[in-house]
Amino acid sequence: MAQPRISAYLPPDIDPTKAALAFGRRALPKLNEELQSAELLTQQRALMALCDLVHDPEKVYQAIALGFLASLKTLLVHQDQTVRQKTTEVLSIMALHSIGREGLIRSGVISALAGLLDDPVDICRKNTHQIFDMLAKLPEGAGGVLQAGLIPPLVLKMQTELDEIQELILGTLSNCLRVEVSEALAAGAVPVLKEKLSHPSTAIRSKAAWVLLEISSHAEGKIEVCKEEVIPVLVSLLEDTQPEVQVSSTGALMFALVTPQGRSSAMGAEAIPPLLTLVAEETSKARLNAIKTLTLLAELPEGRQTLLDHRDTFQRCLDDPSEAVQRAAEIAITVIDWKPSCSRDLF
Repeated sequence: MAQPRISAYLPPDIDPTKAALAFGRRALPKLNEELQSAELLTQQRALMALCDLVHDPEKVYQAIALGFLASLKTLLVHQDQTVRQKTTEVLSIMALHSIGREGLIRSGVISALAGLLDDPVDICRKNTHQIFDMLAKLPEGAGGVLQAGLIPPLVLKMQTELDEIQELILGTLSNCLRVEVSEALAAGAVPVLKEKLSHPSTAIRSKAAWVLLEISSHAEGKIEVCKEEVIPVLVSLLEDTQPEVQVSSTGALMFALVTPQGRSSAMGAEAIPPLLTLVAEETSKARLNAIKTLTLLAELPEGRQTLLDHRDTFQRCLDDPSEAVQRAAEIAITVIDWKPSCSRDLF
């Protein structure tokens, strides 16, 4: 069922009039004073003005230097929902700039935002997750999310949050789990992600598969993916109508099939036919991943036997405009053509 979009509009009883601003560098010091005011309307107006100013990277730099982040962290727990909304909006805009991301990470904003995961206002939670998503793109930000102990609650929120927010959570997880996966595995991330592979949203299916790719890049993650029988679901997504879902699914399979258990599960799920279809489609974005995945299956006697009948499919890839596809096809053909040196050859 379709969900309503999260609205960023303020409540109808809020005066949107912005505080008058002086020109130049004097404006920001004045705003910082107003943020610390005991007057609610003054705080609201200061935040609205700040939302406009921090679109400029120079103003972001000045705001950080003037100590705005300490004031904003305090306002994150304000009882007024408009103050919380505009505070998270200011921080999310600052996170769009490299200087802003670095400042937010250094100032401990990640831990301060953790309390908003259960905020009753949708837009506050959305802004919060947008900040996490942006900061996690940096190694220091991903480390900050991990250090704040946010992985288990993020996995939990994947089961209850609105679709828009689920997409943001998946983006955060994909960057954090590239670094470390043990907390996510302990929190039951793999079963949750397996369920999301069947979600009606293309973005959620694709991003869930991408997070599974990151999980499968770790040894313990590969084991869990096989244990939870995720591979057959990933195989079914090879025939998804959306190219981005095919790309992320073949990528996740490619990592999971490194283990013998993974290859056996893929063979049982009859992965070869849909993978060959992707290889044969010259415009397929998943072509490279599909070739590499089939190369892994060719290491099994039954896989090699099947793929010998489709050697020409890989041969045609040798003329592909992409050098990466050409190299992958060459390796695949070498593996498919390999025969044991023993006189009792299987082929």
